[in-house]
Amino acid sequence: MKKTAHIFDSYALLKLFQKERGYEKISRLLEDIRKVGSVKYINAINLGEIIYSTKREFGDQKKLEALANIERLNFTILPVPNSLIFQAAEYKGQYSISYADCFVLASAVELEAVIVTGDPEFKKVAHLADIFWV
Repeated sequence: MKKTAHIFDSYALLKLFQKERGYEKISRLLEDIRKVGSVKYINAINLGEIIYSTKREFGDQKKLEALANIERLNFTILPVPNSLIFQAAEYKGQYSISYADCFVLASAVELEAVIVTGDPEFKKVAHLADIFWV
């Protein structure tokens, strides 16, 4: 594996943390990323998605476990400056994908990072960034 930055969508991390079908592919990718010393990102907006989704579905204890996993896996949490908000809004205006997904896309384009997701919405914007499908 080449040393490339990866940005994880909430879809991929929720699949991993909930051990949903196919989560092993994400585990292997994380191990490969660790071995080559690449950076793993999550955007603060998508972290918020993980927090509220996990809390709503499973409660506060699982929410805290998800946050601990993100910390343990040494993710870099990206802030959301105005420039990223404006770019995400541009993508939202142009493509029919969720606003949160637009933040992943904007971050990936800015950082030249590979998006890690299984969310089919990203098929609409696959020409803008590399995608690792899970």
